[in-house]
Amino acid sequence: MYILFDIGGTKMRLASSDGESLLKTVILDTPKNFEEGIRLFKKAALELAGAETIEKAAGGIAGPLDKEKSTLLRSPHLPGWVDRPLWQKLSETLNAPVFIENDSALVALGEATQGAGKGFNIVAYLTISTGVGGARIVGGKIDNNSFGFEPGHQIIDPGNALCRTCENGELESYVSGAAFEKRFGKKPYDVTDSKIWEEMARFLALGLHNSIVHWSPDVVVLGGSMMKEIGIPIDRVKYHLEKTLSIFSVLPKIKKAELGDLGGLYGATEYLKTKTKEV
Repeated sequence: MYILFDIGGTKMRLASSDGESLLKTVILDTPKNFEEGIRLFKKAALELAGAETIEKAAGGIAGPLDKEKSTLLRSPHLPGWVDRPLWQKLSETLNAPVFIENDSALVALGEATQGAGKGFNIVAYLTISTGVGGARIVGGKIDNNSFGFEPGHQIIDPGNALCRTCENGELESYVSGAAFEKRFGKKPYDVTDSKIWEEMARFLALGLHNSIVHWSPDVVVLGGSMMKEIGIPIDRVKYHLEKTLSIFSVLPKIKKAELGDLGGLYGATEYLKTKTKEV
């Protein structure tokens, strides 16, 4: 029995697995307090495992990790989890080997191998949710990196010339759910003004332009709560991207993610296979 997990800034998702498929899943609110989060994680994981022994676990968390993949270094949405003994506590909790990655990187891996990016060699994935994350997948594996991938922190508007009420010029501060709610005082799903969503599409296209020229992908997959039916319209993102990106003669395909809220768990399944082979 394996345990898969996805600890996001808002929701914590766990699943039991036979190594190939998700068996049972549970979605919970992510506690901001680390100790409380570990207690909730333990309760959910043991309930999913039932009478079976947990052999290994793999999953992601929102934010960059240290080189040993054991400690969360920064996380705007989970500050209480930063610099805490994450790998140690999860390993002790499950009494099993645990493998940790950035949550967006695992969603990217899931979409590249089992979702909208399946069949493409180079996949750029961006999740636009509470925050903005993403990763580059090459040949069905998370691409080599030194510090992880943080496309949400790219600068798209130095000096905030495009949006005076946005902060620090970073993509995440323009299109994420947390930034949206702070700016407009409403949950994104409560806003139906097409002008607002058109502006969001234009901002996202600026970020995608940078990611595409840096990563040169075959396909860009967009996921997260801000890309739902009430959210950033993908057709308008394509429209603005076509007007912005001129250096390449052909745009990569732009697709919406297919695995929904469980993308990180599917990615954790693939990640666990890789780590098992390494061991």
